[in-house]
Amino acid sequence: MTKLDIASEDAATLETVPTRYIEGNGIRFAYRRLGPATGTPLILLQHFSGNIDSWDPAVVNALAADRPVIAFDNAGVGRSTGQTPDNVEAMARDAVDFIHLLGLAEVDLLGFSLGGCVAQQIAAEHGQLVRKLILVGTAPKGGEEHLLAVLQEAFSQTDVPDPRLPLFFTNSSASWSAGLAFLKRTQVRKDDRDTDNGSAVTDPQAMALITWCATPDPGHAILRTIRQPALVISGSHDTMLPASNAYAMFKGLSNAQLVLYPDSGHGALFQHHELFVSHVRTFLDARRAAA
Repeated sequence: MTKLDIASEDAATLETVPTRYIEGNGIRFAYRRLGPATGTPLILLQHFSGNIDSWDPAVVNALAADRPVIAFDNAGVGRSTGQTPDNVEAMARDAVDFIHLLGLAEVDLLGFSLGGCVAQQIAAEHGQLVRKLILVGTAPKGGEEHLLAVLQEAFSQTDVPDPRLPLFFTNSSASWSAGLAFLKRTQVRKDDRDTDNGSAVTDPQAMALITWCATPDPGHAILRTIRQPALVISGSHDTMLPASNAYAMFKGLSNAQLVLYPDSGHGALFQHHELFVSHVRTFLDARRAAA
């Protein structure tokens, strides 16, 4: 990537920045990079079934105003090649391969839902690579999940314009309105959009998330391994990965802050996007306290 490319991305948005590709270890990763050329890059790890275009531009663009932000498709997702693994550990290895291919020595991670499980695994195994960690709407290993039941309920509501409304938002008028606005923002990009690879992605991802939560982790060993500062965020009425998971992570991590957003579901970061960005910026910009 040339200096001119990076300069152009400084002014680009998630809706306009070109999709780039980088290849290694048999996988061609698709990604988009926004923001300034300097600073610790923020790597976005996406939710179950999501791809680059599933991110909210209101979140990504605002975060990229003062730091490099990189959204990517992990193996098999969207326009990345390879096979989507059915376990979090392999997903974490693929993500670390992608980060190394970009030549990055230190990054911040923002993991949403399944991406938050992957972020925990990376942070636990690669302490020198990860500076800070943001875990949103996710669960610790051995945590509580209701993925299949919530998906079944959401897809049974045939009168809603998009299943992400009941999946990510509550039934209140304020949350529903925020959900419709979120959906509109994700559809602004018309050209060079990402692709939906269907069950080839969702089947192994569902297995990975369910297995992660079904596997006991006595004493929260993975959380105890994570020494990096962490920001844990959840919606008050997350039906897929309940807020009790956020509190368990807050208690299990050695250096964590906990934020719960009111009247919000799994997509709390999209409903309260301005507040979320403010919290993330404050957290990432804070000077790390001496151990």
